Formats: sequence, structure tokens, C-alpha cells
Amino acid sequence: MISTKNVTKYFGGFQVLKDVSFEINKGEIVGFLGQNGAGKTTLMRILTSYLPATSGEVIIGGDDVVENSLAVRRKIGYLPETPPLYSNMSVKDYLKFAAQMKDVPGKQQHKQIDRVLEECNIGDVKNKTIDNLSKGYRQRVGIAQA
Repeated sequence: MISTKNVTKYFGGFQVLKDVSFEINKGEIVGFLGQNGAGKTTLMRILTSYLPATSGEVIIGGDDVVENSLAVRRKIGYLPETPPLYSNMSVKDYLKFAAQMKDVPGKQQHKQIDRVLEECNIGDVKNKTIDNLSKGYRQRVGIAQA
């Protein structure tokens, strides 16, 4: 479950989020809609523990995003519009790196990488370096690592 309670964020004196509260149950699919500058990206960065809230609480799967940020990052995947990929790595090497960062046991890594290569339809580019991929393929690699 994802739970936010009264999440507020200021950048300097500018309030970006004000008392955001909601719960998302396991298995639910949600989207954040709003105008440019509404705070969608800021909220996602707070949810994924990449940016601290000014106040409020965020719990992901029982872990507080501030107190247990590493545990949260292992549980949740986040794909921004332009995924932060290591462009000099091959797709397969990058997915192995991502699996290691998420503490996927060594014996399961190969199996999971093969699964996401197939699910994201990127098996045909697994040996190409990321910088040689189209934007669409880079998005798929980002989805695969999430």
C-alpha cells in the first residue's frame, strides 16, 4: 500500500504541494493528472524518496520514505519522461546492474532479465548500447528496469 498524509512541499517560499493525502492499495493502478507545474513530478519524487517533503508522511509497503529510503527504492519503480539510463552500457548489462541495485539474488537475475526483455519487447536490442537506441526503446528499457 502507498499512503500519504498531509504531504506539503515548499521550494523556497513557493508552495508546490499542500496537504496531499491519499491511499493506493496493492494492485491498484492510478495516474496523476494536472496542468504543468501542478506538482505531479514533485509528488512522484517524494513518493520514490528522491526528494524529501517539507512536512507530512509517506509510507510505501510499511516503510517510511525518509527513514527507510533504500527499502522503499527496492519496492517501487518510477519511470520519468526521460529515464536516467547509463547510455554507455548495453541493455542487458544495464538491466543486470538495475537488478543488483534492487538486491535480486544472483540466481534469479538471469531469469528476471530474460522475462523483462520479453515483456517489454526489447530482446532484439539487448546487446546494443543504450545511446544507440531510439527514444521509444529507451523508454522500454526504463520500464524494464522499473
